Amino acid sequence: MKKVAFIFPGQGSQSIGMGKDFFENSELAKEMISKASQRLNIDFEKLLFEENDKIGQTEYTQPAILLVSSIANAIFKEKCDIQPEFVLGHSLGEFSALVSAGAIDYLDAVELVHKRGLFMTEACSGQDAGMMALVGLDDSTVENICKEQQDAGKKVWPANYNMDGQLVLAGIKADLESLVDTFKEAGAKRAIVLDMSVASHCELLRSSVENLKPYLEEYLKDEFSPVISNVTTEAYSTKDEAVELLSSQLTSPVKYKQSIAANADKVDCFIEFGNGIVLKGLNRKICKGTATLNVSDFASLEKVLGELND
Repeated sequence: MKKVAFIFPGQGSQSIGMGKDFFENSELAKEMISKASQRLNIDFEKLLFEENDKIGQTEYTQPAILLVSSIANAIFKEKCDIQPEFVLGHSLGEFSALVSAGAIDYLDAVELVHKRGLFMTEACSGQDAGMMALVGLDDSTVENICKEQQDAGKKVWPANYNMDGQLVLAGIKADLESLVDTFKEAGAKRAIVLDMSVASHCELLRSSVENLKPYLEEYLKDEFSPVISNVTTEAYSTKDEAVELLSSQLTSPVKYKQSIAANADKVDCFIEFGNGIVLKGLNRKICKGTATLNVSDFASLEKVLGELND
């Protein structure tokens, strides 16, 4: 059988209706959603399946995405006993990966990322924080501009390395907006300040680190299957490593493209679990020789099972 890695999307992959096919056709999905609703006192059926504003708020977005990814992965595991070489997630997705690796129970993880979202929101409150998407510049050009601007007193940092020519920055919104022309003059095809009030993976979240650590200590298990770190691009499999790496992840950039590139030769394909095909799209550009499959509903699940058995 093929060697596979399980991968999990992060914030930005959410949409109303995600996970509905699983919910309507799986008792396991119904049970997981019901238990998560009881645990957090959040109506996840309403959050996931009905039009609402909360789905875009970080403290609700994070548990919603993790829950849907965990459902997709759990249903897959019911039907296929293939063991991944490693698991990997993009930002928030690293917590979904930890659930899959047996590092944390999904209900504990749902509560943990809900708190993570609250801590991130609190850290950015009153700072007018934001994020910017950049297309068309190489990493070193962006890093050099950010360093020059930091030396000049501006608060801007590289936050997500998604693929070559696509980065996301985080920082103070006014500082990001002031650099739109600078990046375009440097050759950026697009430089767009995103409609976000949280600045992920940068120093503005420093206060979140100590708030999150006690919950990591409480909920994570001592040992688990290998998980690739967003911070280092390398595998870890113990609680002590996880606590430090997941704390650092709050203020360090997500090295997604580097993680995929460094580990793609260990597997025949990646399987993305959760809503949409965000990571599949990135992987097409990062590692063209390694296929990425996706499981987001029963139709895509059956397709994946068929390809794995070919």
